[in-house]
Amino acid sequence: MPGPDPDTILVHYSEIALKLGHREQFEGRLLANMRSALEGLPVGEVNAVYGRMLVRLGDADADTVVRRLSVVPGVANLLVCVACEATMDALENTVSAMAEGWKPAGSFRVQVKRGDKRFPLESPEVASRLGALLKAASGAGVNLRNADETVFVEITHAGAFVSLRKVDTCGGLPVTTGGRVLVLLSGGIDSPVAGLRMLRRGCRIDAIHFHSVPYLNDASIDKARQLAAVIARGQMPLNLALVAFGDVQSEIVRFVPRPLRVVLYRRMMMRIACKVATRFGAGALVTGESLGQVASQTLPNLGVIESAATMPVLRPLVGMDKLEISRYAQKWGTYEISIVPDQDCCTLFVPKHPATAAKANEVAAAESLIDVARLVEQALAATEFEKIAADWSA
Repeated sequence: MPGPDPDTILVHYSEIALKLGHREQFEGRLLANMRSALEGLPVGEVNAVYGRMLVRLGDADADTVVRRLSVVPGVANLLVCVACEATMDALENTVSAMAEGWKPAGSFRVQVKRGDKRFPLESPEVASRLGALLKAASGAGVNLRNADETVFVEITHAGAFVSLRKVDTCGGLPVTTGGRVLVLLSGGIDSPVAGLRMLRRGCRIDAIHFHSVPYLNDASIDKARQLAAVIARGQMPLNLALVAFGDVQSEIVRFVPRPLRVVLYRRMMMRIACKVATRFGAGALVTGESLGQVASQTLPNLGVIESAATMPVLRPLVGMDKLEISRYAQKWGTYEISIVPDQDCCTLFVPKHPATAAKANEVAAAESLIDVARLVEQALAATEFEKIAADWSA
């Protein structure tokens, strides 16, 4: 809509409203996370006001602010607004100024929320009066049920806000309210999506990446850093552990029968990841496993692999198919990174016909042929640790 430039972002949340006795704590965390996401931008005040968050744009670009807030877990949707006093005269003046030259793409409606019950007019009367102004200015038709465009008006204790742009965003719960987890981050499509979905459940994310340098090139490490930088957009900087896993795989190949090698690789990853998770203060591991997607992800194999872990293993994608996962990755910005060809540890020393129903006694017998504790400590000693900041350039 032409007229005054937007000056405020009005942020709504959903799940937080259900937290009753803990609502204030969740609001405070969401507010802190929003401020963190907007760090470095010339925004004005960022405050909580009566069940909403207000971001005064200041000199910041509205689209840039929207992009950053859209990936902050806990933000359900936002309105890009022009603010005015909470009076009918001020609302009519603001809407009239915004309507100059406005030509909606078809019909429109006015949707009013009157959060401040001290306002003398009921919502339907406000909508009717503002709608009449817009109809007179534009000549557009009104359709209250299936309008092509909606003009949003909110009347709050902090003032009134008019918007034509509503953006559905991340949703979920604010990061850190759900605890801390460690994501086993490969260079593929699935594991970063698993991390993003756990962000929405309020989890603070750290990541671990297993690579096979110098047996393979370091392309997977670069991808892991890029994917971690996308995940970090929704939270504070992310801790990334880079584990050289090729020597572990090499020793397993020397002693273990081919069909069980993949299962043993995964069990060793679980052991190493649990040690790193403890170092970071994480309470669970997160994987991108989806039931039946590959040989190691059958129900029997998942059980045998998980038994090597000393903490819970969360699988947020376990019931999703590849198409669903890929769509989510495209939506949140990891897909294009994930599909770049690379050589990760999953391609090294992989048998042609891996076991799909490994038995615990067979796995135990195979692991007795290698020095598990030594290999774990050897891998940990060679692990590199990095702190990955959010990358907003893409």
